[in-house]
Amino acid sequence: MFNIFLILHIVAGALCLIVGLVAGLAKKKKGLHTKVGEVYHGSYVVVFITALIMSIWHWSESAYLFYIALFSYSLALTGYIAGKLKKKNWLVVHISGMLGSYIGILTATLVVNAHRIPVINEVPAILIWILPTIIGSPLIAVVNAKYVNKTKKAGEHIHK
Repeated sequence: MFNIFLILHIVAGALCLIVGLVAGLAKKKKGLHTKVGEVYHGSYVVVFITALIMSIWHWSESAYLFYIALFSYSLALTGYIAGKLKKKNWLVVHISGMLGSYIGILTATLVVNAHRIPVINEVPAILIWILPTIIGSPLIAVVNAKYVNKTKKAGEHIHK
């Protein structure tokens, strides 16, 4: 039974990594961005649920995955809801949540699989844990500055 959860987790995680990148690179309007965003969120739900189940199942080896899943999915959910409700400052919350969740899933993927990836398997474990955040956090600020300032100047609302 554990292997079924693991397979679902791997497939959904790979899908998140792919469609998250597509959403990030897509033009920010209804269409491709919003469609792959829905797939990203749905896949993230599967990653989240399977991660919780598997980490509880093998708590002594995988407790850290429980916390990564909880934190990362909370970012994904916050970003997703912000994009749906479009309340005050929604765009900053949407961008920060979605990119933050992508950093989380990328970190988890690297931490779990670093020993299998040439070159990355030579990097000290602590760097595997923190590099995605060190690289991704300034990226969140840059993307927020680009899109939030653009919408303020144009007086428009992205995704509407």
